Amino acid sequence: MDANIEIRRAVDTGKVLFGTRESEYSLKMGEGQILILPQNTPVLNVEMLTHVASLSNIPVYRFNGTALELGSVCGKPFVISSLLVLDQGKSKASELTNAPQAAAPEQVSEHNEDAPAKPKRARKKKAVAEDEEN
Repeated sequence: MDANIEIRRAVDTGKVLFGTRESEYSLKMGEGQILILPQNTPVLNVEMLTHVASLSNIPVYRFNGTALELGSVCGKPFVISSLLVLDQGKSKASELTNAPQAAAPEQVSEHNEDAPAKPKRARKKKAVAEDEEN
């Protein structure tokens, strides 16, 4: 099952709420079938929304993409920090939590472990000061 297709189908045929505030309010009221959060949602928002969702027994799905990508999947020209599906319509959005998520691509570090570490400014200034004293 492709998550992008099911999310778009839920937006087109069902009822969804966009945004952290609206999602939080509806979760506190016990409304919603599934909460969808992109990977770059701030940690505090993720913790708060998942806590409130767990109190309401609403599953949380971590979208494997950014908030901008979630917005484009939904057909919106803006970022979507959270998406709460109230009515899934013709989609199978409630089954997204059962689907295995693809592994996120690993972050490529620009730091080369073999290269010598660059001195910090404070160390460099100290070294220059010591050289001037000698």
